[in-house]
Amino acid sequence: MSKVQKKDNVLVTRPAHQADALCALIEKQGWNAIRFPTLDIVAVDNDNIRQQLQTLEQWHWLIFISTNAVNFALGSNNGKIERFKKCSIAAVGKATEKALRAAGLSVDLIPETHFNTEGLLATQEMKGIEGKNCLIVRGQGGREVLADCLRERGAKVEYLEVYSRKIPACDTSRVSEMLRQGTLNAVTITSGDALNNLLSMINTNLHEKLQAVPLIVISNRIKELAEKIGFKKIAVTENPGDAAIIKTAVMMGLETQQLTNGEYSG
Repeated sequence: MSKVQKKDNVLVTRPAHQADALCALIEKQGWNAIRFPTLDIVAVDNDNIRQQLQTLEQWHWLIFISTNAVNFALGSNNGKIERFKKCSIAAVGKATEKALRAAGLSVDLIPETHFNTEGLLATQEMKGIEGKNCLIVRGQGGREVLADCLRERGAKVEYLEVYSRKIPACDTSRVSEMLRQGTLNAVTITSGDALNNLLSMINTNLHEKLQAVPLIVISNRIKELAEKIGFKKIAVTENPGDAAIIKTAVMMGLETQQLTNGEYSG
């Protein structure tokens, strides 16, 4: 079996402000990190957010969905954290927990094993949520699974939506040429929106070549979406972290997934 060769090209679709760590790890492996953000994360600024931030004490639980949720929520409150300390705080994953602690906030709950919505719902605290008030801090248009389940369990649930996701203005010529030449060796995807936007940004006449490139995703939910779109080879990481993405890329190389003119050989 052939290993991933040095100078393989790995597409990084994370938002520009969140790509540095993953790109550094890719370069450390001897590969080329191709920065191609397919999401632009921007702050939502409205009176409703400011009003909600003034009355945080009414919530038993603040549930942060992502590091972006942490950073933009604090930004909306000018970085002041005292009001956030009036509630119990839950984080969906370790990166979110780290961002909260870095801001000076205590984290009362994270999933024990699976660092996602389903993992959080499996905790005893979220199973015994009846009669509690929960504020989910997230971006606009996220999944409804968490809120729906908590409501079914008897909780009052509202959203604090502090950022939105947009398709960035981006020069696609370099990636398009790599697809034409069959020199793109892997694509990393960390959200369903990032995957959908990637398809929107790449010309449809290159979609077949794009779908032949090995795809590294961070959840089975994204894998299912990618399969429906038509991607041929998809690997799911053990967790959403950058190190897990690199580990999966190495494993894909051990599985002889080398591209030749847009098709697999091995």
